[in-house]
Amino acid sequence: MEDAHVYLNKLSEELRLRKHSRQTEKAYALIIRKFIESGLQPREFLLGYADKSRSSIRSVYFALKFFYENVLRQKFDETIPLAKNKGKLPVVLSKEEISKMLQATLNLKHRLVLMFLYYTGIRLNEIVSLKWEDIDFQRDVIHLKIAKGGKERIIFLHGKLKDFIEYLGIKKESFAFMSNLGKKYDKRTIQMIVKNAAERAGIGKKITPHTLRHSFATHLLEAGADIRHIQKLLGHSSLQTTQIYTHVANKDIKKLANLL
Repeated sequence: MEDAHVYLNKLSEELRLRKHSRQTEKAYALIIRKFIESGLQPREFLLGYADKSRSSIRSVYFALKFFYENVLRQKFDETIPLAKNKGKLPVVLSKEEISKMLQATLNLKHRLVLMFLYYTGIRLNEIVSLKWEDIDFQRDVIHLKIAKGGKERIIFLHGKLKDFIEYLGIKKESFAFMSNLGKKYDKRTIQMIVKNAAERAGIGKKITPHTLRHSFATHLLEAGADIRHIQKLLGHSSLQTTQIYTHVANKDIKKLANLL
């Protein structure tokens, strides 16, 4: 192969043209750099990850596939079976647990973070990129412009969230969540806010920002919302992705319990 630097630059260009995230760009660049330096064939390189997690193997496979097809312009004929996810069900909080987390968070800006995650169901990268200009307080909607796969979407602005924002009297400039030093919150900050809130609330489950997204979707489903509407709110390309919440929603399970 030619100089690795040339290939990595080309890889970056192709990923950007297809609107992949910076996170994907960094991950693919790391994998492809190691692949080029290894001098191995794709199958041999993949076997080096055989004892890694399923997600790691899949990441390496798709990075190689993208590299061959879009940078080298070669057909990627590897038929290595991809390890499928075990299909673990998402952790979901009850409404009472959500309430405990909010009440246990005395820092009002941090409480607003939790409310945004739960009442909108947005992803971690979406909340750190959210700007006040994206929120329409007249129409009660939020326009998510930084979304997975570059797919913008519109979600509702919940009344409780709107009321709390007005109560705080926040100066609505630039990013929605900024530190006192004038820098926007990063992902680590959001993760720690959620983790600390769960600990203070005495919740023993492993809680992440995505847990509040799972809870948002599950509670909507349990309340009778159409699953296709939930799919649009979450920004899922496939309905199959959204259907995992049918396995954790306890509306129908409760009905069965009442038969005994």
